[in-house]
Amino acid sequence: MKHLVTALVLLTAFPLPLAAQDEETDGYSLMQEGARLLMQGLMAEMEPTLEDLRALADDMGPALTSLMAAMGPAFIEMFRQVDDFAYYEPPVFLENGDILIRRREDAPPFTPSETEPPEIDL
Repeated sequence: MKHLVTALVLLTAFPLPLAAQDEETDGYSLMQEGARLLMQGLMAEMEPTLEDLRALADDMGPALTSLMAAMGPAFIEMFRQVDDFAYYEPPVFLENGDILIRRREDAPPFTPSETEPPEIDL
């Protein structure tokens, strides 16, 4: 009986060579085929969402262009007066609609740059 148990333990401890062989399916291993099928499934699930996102971008494109035309010069002026945003505290919104952005007390002194910021095509 001891010999039978020992033989069974040895057979289960060592994998059989046939089980270790990699099966081929049309030039792909089973892992590659599984990964390909997973990616196909994910793309099929994502396709409606991507179409909705594309439609949203088409709808918002003119509005974003208009926003940049209106706000572009203001952003350029703001960037001209700010050296590094890490030197500033988070904005404070006042009841009258004003927004204050205070420079941190531990920030180095600010010296405005003489160079013009790059032009932005609108």
